[in-house]
Amino acid sequence: MEEVVKKRPIISAKERGPGPGRYSLPPTVGYMNHDFTKPSSPAYSFHSRMSSAMVAVDSSPGPRYHIDAKVTRFGRMEMPSYSISGRGRRIGNKDDPSRTPGPGAYSPEKAPPLNAHRRPPSYTIGSRTRYCSEDAIPAPNSYSLPNLLGCQVPHKPSSASYTFSARRKAGAPSEDLAMTPGPGKYNSTNPNIYHQRQPSFSMQSRTKRPNYSSAMPGPGTYSPERSHVHLPKPPSFTLGVRHSEFITPLMLNVTD
Repeated sequence: MEEVVKKRPIISAKERGPGPGRYSLPPTVGYMNHDFTKPSSPAYSFHSRMSSAMVAVDSSPGPRYHIDAKVTRFGRMEMPSYSISGRGRRIGNKDDPSRTPGPGAYSPEKAPPLNAHRRPPSYTIGSRTRYCSEDAIPAPNSYSLPNLLGCQVPHKPSSASYTFSARRKAGAPSEDLAMTPGPGKYNSTNPNIYHQRQPSFSMQSRTKRPNYSSAMPGPGTYSPERSHVHLPKPPSFTLGVRHSEFITPLMLNVTD
């Protein structure tokens, strides 16, 4: 008879395997054995130091060149620039009339009308002739125009004009201040005179007091809040008087 071995579940804690440091992943730095699942950046290396003899033979400068910012890998990128050339060498004498005049040498305003240009009319005043030494025509300042202020111009419209009277001497306010009327001197006008008259009411005189036989009760004599006849009334209940347990009941009909 074969012995039946009972299978038990596997416990992970009892299983012994290699730790995390057992595994070796490819590096991600450099280009030797680089992890092919990761992107690699460009790598640069420094040249070894040259011997002193080679330095003496070939002593080239280091990275100290200045490259203009306008120079790109596509070429030179800049806006078009212009310059003014210098003054040329004079040909001939300084006073030679064949030299080209500048813009200031011309006076176009003195030229006659050309190309159908229009000009406003111009006038000149001539000198006095020797045959007419004196003129009988009066000068402009010889005329005298009438004054336009006031109402004395017959052919011109005039505005209204006002005058002030002189100050009185006898009985003037400056002489006796008591003659000056105060605010209470004037009487106020009834508004019903210059406005629409409003309705007016009057009160009747007190009537004769009635005697006691015919006296009528006033409104305060009545108490309408105590009247419940006209209102619906809910059912009301009352409780009887509490009796003692030791009181003999009342017996009216006693039978032997």
